[in-house]
Amino acid sequence: MKVAVLGSGAREHALAHAIEKSPKCEKVYAIPGNPGMSIMKIECVSDISANDFECIKSFCREKNIDFLIVGPEAPLVQGIADIFEGENTFVIGPNARAARLEASKSFTKFFLTKYQIPTASYKVFHKTEIQEALEHIKTHTLPVVLKADGLAAGKGVIIAQTRSDAKEALLSMMQQDKFGKAGHTVVIEEFMQGIELSTFVLCDGKHYAILPEAKDYKRIGEKDKGLNTGGMGAISPVPFANEAFMKKVETEIVQPTIQGLIQEGIEYVGVLFIGLMNVNGRPKVVEFNCRFGDPEAQVILQRIENDWIEIFEHIRKQNLHECRIKIKKVHAVSIVLASQGYPEQFETGKIITDYPSTEEYVVYHAGTKWQDGQLVSAGGRVMSIVAQADSLSEAKSKALKGAARVQFENKYYRKDIGFEFN
Repeated sequence: MKVAVLGSGAREHALAHAIEKSPKCEKVYAIPGNPGMSIMKIECVSDISANDFECIKSFCREKNIDFLIVGPEAPLVQGIADIFEGENTFVIGPNARAARLEASKSFTKFFLTKYQIPTASYKVFHKTEIQEALEHIKTHTLPVVLKADGLAAGKGVIIAQTRSDAKEALLSMMQQDKFGKAGHTVVIEEFMQGIELSTFVLCDGKHYAILPEAKDYKRIGEKDKGLNTGGMGAISPVPFANEAFMKKVETEIVQPTIQGLIQEGIEYVGVLFIGLMNVNGRPKVVEFNCRFGDPEAQVILQRIENDWIEIFEHIRKQNLHECRIKIKKVHAVSIVLASQGYPEQFETGKIITDYPSTEEYVVYHAGTKWQDGQLVSAGGRVMSIVAQADSLSEAKSKALKGAARVQFENKYYRKDIGFEFN
């Protein structure tokens, strides 16, 4: 079978790498892909943009693509799955209506409240209600969380420690267009004290299968200090997410979410990412995403033994409940190599050396490109180094070895991924 992976980051690199291992896989096309993907069965289609839906559809027709798996959220929110209705290519990803779970924080909060799924208390304010929002902040407990309603590349959440900071954050979204239209509606919610983790659920529109959990590290600085980023690393499994805790996740969150979607008449197909907070042993929903996380995908894919083509076939036939997810009893760690200055101003075009994967770790490209015959940096997040071992400390040690070996000017990475559990 032929599979196309849409996207160009480390998440898509990891997906293509996992899919091409299937004995049923004839070819994997990455649209547009990245320099690290062009190996074995993977072919990059760099002349097609991930946002050119008609061109992608024509390509899938021409190449007789069986499955298209969509990595980033924007194409899903913009309706790429809807464009493929009636086509022979089956899209692993929700349609635009279902993708509202990520596209609109206010819609998600309404959904969670309606189906009595545990989450933080909240209020929603529109751009025309700035004064009301400011009055609400005056009496809100601290810290207070402000979320841009729409997509903001993983940076639209601000945890304000003071009312002054909260006011500044609100005005930056609603008046100064910090996140464009995404911030014209803002969700103001209570701060949940606890430890975050991510749960990933495969859905076929009727049934679900739970994948390994992961914990990502969004802050740029060590010990979770500094600005939010798209993610600086991840671990899987999460030590506190034992069988009893994950049973609560399934019964209190996953099952009512799937049933709620069915009751809403939403046929959710693909990956549902549930961001959770462990609040005194009880899981509460922080957010939904409509695709794999990045860098979480890099670690959970290391732990899944199943043939991914077979999983896709179960999703297409809507018999996912018959698919048993086989999980390796190993620990996986991902460390992101970033450009100095990320997530704000940073330089690109830095020559990268000593980057091949080894027996100890895998290198997934994120922001790289070829320039004058040399591999150079082309983004804030440049690469992910992923390793697995029998213990968290051993996996982390291997990943750190790879992170130290890869060379480019002004390289930055966190050395403390998984620090709470060492």
